[in-house]
Amino acid sequence: MSSITDQEYEVAHSKAKAFYPSYERKAELQHQTHYCPGCGHGIVHKMVAHVIDELGIQDSTILVSPVGCSVFAYYYFDVGNVQAAHGRAPAVATALSRSRPGSIVISYQGDGDLSAIGSAEILHAANRGENITVIFVNNAIYSMTGGQMAPTTLLGQTSTTTPLGRSAAHEGYPMRMSELLATLSAPVYIERVGLGDNKQIAQASRAVRKAIENQVRGLGFSMVEVLSPCPTIWKMTPVDAQHWVRDVMEKTFPLGVCVDRTREAQPRPEPEEAPALGRIPQILGIAEEDSGEGAPMHSTLSGDIDLEVRVSGFGGQGVLLLGEVLAEAGADAGLEVSWLPSYGPEMRSGTSNCHVRVASSPIDSPLVTHPDVLVAMNEPSLRKFYASVRPGGWILYNGSLPPGEYAREEIHVMACDFTREGDALGDTRAANMVMLGALLEIAEGLPQASIDAALRRCVSSNKWVQLDERAIERGRQLYRELQQEVRHEI
Repeated sequence: MSSITDQEYEVAHSKAKAFYPSYERKAELQHQTHYCPGCGHGIVHKMVAHVIDELGIQDSTILVSPVGCSVFAYYYFDVGNVQAAHGRAPAVATALSRSRPGSIVISYQGDGDLSAIGSAEILHAANRGENITVIFVNNAIYSMTGGQMAPTTLLGQTSTTTPLGRSAAHEGYPMRMSELLATLSAPVYIERVGLGDNKQIAQASRAVRKAIENQVRGLGFSMVEVLSPCPTIWKMTPVDAQHWVRDVMEKTFPLGVCVDRTREAQPRPEPEEAPALGRIPQILGIAEEDSGEGAPMHSTLSGDIDLEVRVSGFGGQGVLLLGEVLAEAGADAGLEVSWLPSYGPEMRSGTSNCHVRVASSPIDSPLVTHPDVLVAMNEPSLRKFYASVRPGGWILYNGSLPPGEYAREEIHVMACDFTREGDALGDTRAANMVMLGALLEIAEGLPQASIDAALRRCVSSNKWVQLDERAIERGRQLYRELQQEVRHEI
């Protein structure tokens, strides 16, 4: 028997180049995707990947994946990948399309994501005619989170939240997102397709190609809704689930083109070039020459500043106010600043922290992953963040002594009962400003006038302003006393 040589056959179908060579989500199954057997996501992935290959746009494609089963797309597509919060993919895609003209931006979303929490984002992105492509995988259920009812769940269809079946009286009717968006003037192309049989799959592939081609031509917003099987959550075999798409889902969600303005659509105008950073104060009407009292005092600063601070404690300790005053003082001094709060739902006793950056040059990200200074207002905060402090950095700890297991030789620690210091000044709630005073002594560089101005903006009561000013000065004094003790020991 003779062997077959390379010249005797031609590969007619192969793995798309837009996919990674191997998939690293699961170490033991790197040769295959990890969706449930019969899931439609794998089929849609192949459609999108082959169109990317055929159009030669792999290097310019950015795929936006939100929460849900669609979130796994970044494990498979070898393109630019951005993961978005639940429902926010159209908003993120809008930002990418506008900030990176020439990119092909694809928002890949499920029905629970797009038609529920993301309904506002998709509605307004479509109404603006953003130059993005939306792939909307509709399997009429929340799949990843256990099978709750989605806005697209059919009447009578059972779910974990509608065990007796969806009722129009109680849960309303299934939302037909394609028809809803087709009523808008801006969308160029919207079509609903299915994966119920091979004929439907072939049409779905053509629709995906047309939608992405529209974006390559710069025509604006296109969306392809794909009716997709979900055997696991529907509790069906893969074959039965595929038939259910064709025989049942299609009755509620008829296939077909909802709107097609491709022929008459004109390429959207190129976005205007962003203004130079130096022009922004004039554009906003806050140019230095036009400002009065409280104007940025650029001339008071010398040298570069790049300070990253993480402030953490529980609700009621003034965590966010501490960070806000620091950021406001930096802004008053003419520096670049960012202040990013993070807190639980409780106003009191819940966790609370914030990221603060103050710098002489533009700030690339508001996140502080390795702070120069960690302000830990309680022990849980110290335990959570102490390891993230960069070598040579500082920890300000609201306690007489930090737990011994959290000692690090390469960082400096100032441990003090700041709550007691605040109480001695007149109110325990002033502890945050005492800690801010110590922080300001460590960081240096911010003029006192800017700090005073920030306090007046952030604190409404004159009584509290006066108390906070004394607290900040007390914190500065405590730090200086600590330094004197260290020099004395040496």
